[in-house]
Amino acid sequence: MADRVGAFLDGLGLEHDEDRAGGPIGSEIGNLYCRLSPTAEGTPIFLNAHLDTVVPTAAIEPEVRNGVVVNRHDTILGADNKAAVAAMLAAVASVVREQRAHAGIELVFTPMEEVGLRGAKGFDVSRLQAAHGYCYDHAAPIGNIVLAAPTQKSLQLVFVGRAAHSGIAAEDGRNAVQAAAKAIAEMRLGRIDELSTANVGLISGGIAGNIVPPRCTVSAEVRSRDPETARALAQEMLDASMHAANLCDCALESTIVSEYEGYRFTRAHPAVRMAAAALEACGYPATYIESGGGADANVFNAAGMTCVNLCNGMAEIHTADEHISVADLEGMTRVTLALIEAATAG
Repeated sequence: MADRVGAFLDGLGLEHDEDRAGGPIGSEIGNLYCRLSPTAEGTPIFLNAHLDTVVPTAAIEPEVRNGVVVNRHDTILGADNKAAVAAMLAAVASVVREQRAHAGIELVFTPMEEVGLRGAKGFDVSRLQAAHGYCYDHAAPIGNIVLAAPTQKSLQLVFVGRAAHSGIAAEDGRNAVQAAAKAIAEMRLGRIDELSTANVGLISGGIAGNIVPPRCTVSAEVRSRDPETARALAQEMLDASMHAANLCDCALESTIVSEYEGYRFTRAHPAVRMAAAALEACGYPATYIESGGGADANVFNAAGMTCVNLCNGMAEIHTADEHISVADLEGMTRVTLALIEAATAG
């Protein structure tokens, strides 16, 4: 993907570079950055999309069926987030080829978004000269503007017991799986309130059916658009785990990682108003939503660089039914051009 994007930018005669974030984050590539110097007065903006996808289980071979882009094979399409990459590149190509006036455009294409927003975290935002930016990374109809996204904290909980023969010396064992089960039973999971969710997504432990399991690892997460609630829910999970470990005479090794911080905009924010104007100019009435998921926008906003997430029509992402219509691809290309025009006028 990085090579493909780079070749496209080369074909437009645009200089671009790749930073050194790849190595530290475990990626084959760094962040791709390209800047178009302004040709008119206005508000410079940046556009962001990620180059990676979730892991497919088969080949990705897009085809159009009745005006909808799908994968010919039974796996993801990769519209998340290649549909955004395509729309942004197509719009920039029009700007360059048609010599459209603009107030400055920057492109930031990141790796490893799907595994913790790692590329964006490794990008030096001080390079950006934009006043604000936009990413297209939410699966909903065009016209929806994401006003808020959550804080996420991940928990790794390792229950450490003692192995023993389950039939001969069961009383000598300390069952780590039992401790994990007791802890999970005490956790509030699923939809906690209108702002918050909690989940246990992975449990791994034990050696064999006839051995008291000495170790069990639980991977969990909490998300909330209220950062204090996210912290409180993470502590609640930790407290339940400590209590369960003590009941089962096990030890607990725990790690809590802040994956990203949440953000919230008002409808009156200049970047939001510009997005609404661009959408409506393209025939999409602006509507406003709040998200339960994170995106590169979380990282940029936390770093002090305003970034608004716009929905681009991709659907059933992360599944074998993922798709996007040709009309939505063309629509987001028009919206991108309208954003550039609105920024120039602004």
